[in-house]
Amino acid sequence: MAEARRDAERTRSELLAVATEVFAEDGYSGARVDEIAARTRTTKRMIYYYFGSKDGLYRAVLEQAYRGIREAERAIDVDHADPVDAIRALAELTYDHHVGHDAFIRLVAIENIHRGAFIRQIEGLRTLSQPAKGLLDDILERGRAAGIFRTDVDAIDVHLVISSYCVFQVANQYTFGHLFDVDLASPHRRTHLRAVIGDVVVGWLTAPSR
Repeated sequence: MAEARRDAERTRSELLAVATEVFAEDGYSGARVDEIAARTRTTKRMIYYYFGSKDGLYRAVLEQAYRGIREAERAIDVDHADPVDAIRALAELTYDHHVGHDAFIRLVAIENIHRGAFIRQIEGLRTLSQPAKGLLDDILERGRAAGIFRTDVDAIDVHLVISSYCVFQVANQYTFGHLFDVDLASPHRRTHLRAVIGDVVVGWLTAPSR
C-alpha cells in the first residue's frame, strides 16, 4: 500500500512537472493533453484519473507554481533580522526565484491573458498568499517602530514594486534585450540587477514620508 502511494505521488509529480513545461510553452489553449501524456509515457486516461480534465490539470499547475514562491518566502527568518536586512533579503529572494523559474512567469502571463478565469477557481489560493503579505507587514511594522521605514507605504505597495521589477526580468528579457542590446540573463548582469532591487526597495522605504 505504501509503495503504491509513493508510485501515485511520483506519477502525479511527473505529470505536473511536464504539464508545467507544456502549458508555459504553448499556453492553455495550445497545450495538448496528448502531448503531456506522450512526454510522461502515460495515458490521457491516467491524466484524467488524477486531475479530472485539462482544466483540472491546468489549475493544479497554477496552484503548484504559486506554492513555489510562497514556500521560498517562508524560508526567510525575519523574526531576528534587522528590518533593512530582511526587506533586502526578501527582494533578492524574489528576484532569484523569478529568474530561476521562468515557467512561473509565463504561466502568470498566460493566466492574465485569460483574465484570471482559472485562478479564481482554485480554492485557498488567496489564503495561501496571505503569509506573503503578513511577512511584509511584519518587516514594515518593525522598521517603522525602529524609526527606519517611512509610514506611508504598505505591504501591497512593496509587493507590487518587487514583483513588477522581478517579473520584467523574465517576461521582457528578449524584447528589452534586443532593443537595448543587453543580455539580462548573463551572470554578471543578474548579479547587478539582483542588487538593484534590494537597493531600490531599501532606498524607497528609508526615504522620508511624503
